[in-house]
Amino acid sequence: MLSGADSILHYSIRLLPIQYSRFFPNFRIGLKGKHKSPFVRFFDKKRNTLNKPRVAAATSIPEGAGWKSWAVLILLSGIWGTSYILIKKGLEAFSPTQLACLRLSVASVSFFPLLLQRFSRIDWARWKALLGVGLLGFGIPAFLFAAAQARISSSMAGVLNSLSPLFTLILGIMFFGLKASRAKGLGVLVGLGGAALLILLGEEAGMGSEPWYGMLVVLGAICYAGSSNVVGAHLRDMNSVTISAAAFAMIGLPAIAYLFSTDFLAVMAHEPGAWRAFGAVTLLALFSTVLASVIFFRLVQWTTPVFASMISYLVPIVAVAWGAFDGEPVTLIHFMGMALILSGVYLVKK
Repeated sequence: MLSGADSILHYSIRLLPIQYSRFFPNFRIGLKGKHKSPFVRFFDKKRNTLNKPRVAAATSIPEGAGWKSWAVLILLSGIWGTSYILIKKGLEAFSPTQLACLRLSVASVSFFPLLLQRFSRIDWARWKALLGVGLLGFGIPAFLFAAAQARISSSMAGVLNSLSPLFTLILGIMFFGLKASRAKGLGVLVGLGGAALLILLGEEAGMGSEPWYGMLVVLGAICYAGSSNVVGAHLRDMNSVTISAAAFAMIGLPAIAYLFSTDFLAVMAHEPGAWRAFGAVTLLALFSTVLASVIFFRLVQWTTPVFASMISYLVPIVAVAWGAFDGEPVTLIHFMGMALILSGVYLVKK
């Protein structure tokens, strides 16, 4: 399932730091002249080693993107878009804390063989950055999304999480020297306006009993953005799958220990539907957390970062569709909020 990661490493170094390429395929980070950040010096060095046709191909959607590439893009959108309904099903038997710990535990166990294989390649001197990725990219969001979806609909959670590219830009400007145009600033405002619409009018639209819990999803999106910036600034020369394996090694053991300190085993033994919920969380961990990341980097390798970044527009649509299929009300407010957020994402990526 994780084969081909080495080829991903070579490709990600030749193009852009892959975490940034997912959201901002054309962005460069840093200041001018002698104040350039290490990130932009690295980018400029790699850019100068590539011929112009290859760079152009990396920053545009390929005209010859075949049906296989589109099929993989749709498959990946389906996997990530299904995450929210799986969280909802997991909450039918587990508490938000148990669900988050179980999700992290399964993912950590899945990454363990890869960790053993790549242990010597990991620069443990950068453990703080790896821990930051583990907490911001996986640990904290797992708890935030589970707690939020105990009170809001899965479709609302899926739409709000589309804010991640906007917060990646905001944090990049604030802490990592990222420069942005007025159009991108407008995109941030438009996207945040869509989020505000969903949160303020969510209860009237039937999105949940307490739509203000949507702020937890917003915080989760901020965490994802922080993780992307940490990778871009401190771990750009390390393979993305290796980063994930190291990050889960640091957060997995505490999650497993805490999970078994709760009444998790009693729930599994006596709670009706516990095994069905366990299956949902296992699918969430294996597919949405482990497999999807590998597929995404493969997709970037086959096509371009711009082509792969189109997933940001498809995931919320899948999330809303799953919510409607499961009986959640889908109203005009859903589509208005989603349209504003995705318009903001478009302006930010433009």
